[in-house]
Amino acid sequence: MNAALTTPEPAVLRLLDANLDRAREGLRVLEDWCRFGLDRQDLVARLKDLRQRLGRCHLPAYKAARHSASDGGAGLAHPAQAKRLQPVQVVAANAGRAQEALRVLEEFGRAGDPLLAAEAAAIRYALYDLEVDLIRACGAAAGRREQLLRCHLYLITSPSPRLHETVAAALEAGVRLVQYRAKQADDLERWREARALRQLCASYGALFLVNDRVDLALAVEADGVHLGQGDLPPAQARRLLGPDRLIGRSTQRIEQLRQAVAEGCDYVGVGPINATPTKPGREPVGLAYVRAAAAESPIPFFAIGGLDLTRLPPVQAAGGSRVAVVRAITEASDPGAASRQLLAALGEEA
Repeated sequence: MNAALTTPEPAVLRLLDANLDRAREGLRVLEDWCRFGLDRQDLVARLKDLRQRLGRCHLPAYKAARHSASDGGAGLAHPAQAKRLQPVQVVAANAGRAQEALRVLEEFGRAGDPLLAAEAAAIRYALYDLEVDLIRACGAAAGRREQLLRCHLYLITSPSPRLHETVAAALEAGVRLVQYRAKQADDLERWREARALRQLCASYGALFLVNDRVDLALAVEADGVHLGQGDLPPAQARRLLGPDRLIGRSTQRIEQLRQAVAEGCDYVGVGPINATPTKPGREPVGLAYVRAAAAESPIPFFAIGGLDLTRLPPVQAAGGSRVAVVRAITEASDPGAASRQLLAALGEEA
């Protein structure tokens, strides 16, 4: 027991006990959603630490003062609770609930249990920052399409011994849309790499897609899949992926873009704008297709094909506000700096 603890009034002990329960319950709701709903073990660890720290402050003297039968507020509900239909609403409500309870602990614990008051204050301030990360994580899970609309730079990976470090540098710089592309690796290697990158992207609240392979996207719980013209038809991919994940499609002419829209794709790639070793033998489509897509496409489109910082202005002048790149980041001497320069040129906020 804390040496400074006194027991001035049973009412204060009951108040502290009730708010310790309230704060710990709120933290547990958040922790379980991060564990089972978001699969964000980094957030789980942070919440568990706060909850356990608070649990160590929940002294037997507080629990002994508990008397639920005489608590006139026990079991009371509010109509607002019935309106919490989305996970993000539950997260916001329980973060607020925990923060309010922590403030009560801070105020009423100051006289009799200063250690509790200090810990409650520290946890409350930590939870303010953590709540922002939680809301962003919920947005990534429930609003993939809204997040896609905010993305103007799309990183597509290529095989590299520094794959993880390169993607991490791009994410740190502010990239929030990544596609894993590995044509030659065997399935086990692809699965390991995709799983690691998916977890990395999740820690930054970034969208993660898999090239071609719907099965691999499902196996690693990716945010979606990108399909070429020779891959599984989007309608079949949608049946497997469900309604919430993203589907992108490569297109080389306006007829293919129209078909992708009709098939329910969430975005399209437009290109290749220039000749590129990523698509050997593919005839570049030039800027005319960018202009056509800008005039007609009702869904986001990403210009792709040999693009880098020096080749952005003509694409932007043609109406292309979003670009997908490979070598401009993966082969840069400083992937983070290259990502920041591209993001700045595209006007995307990090």
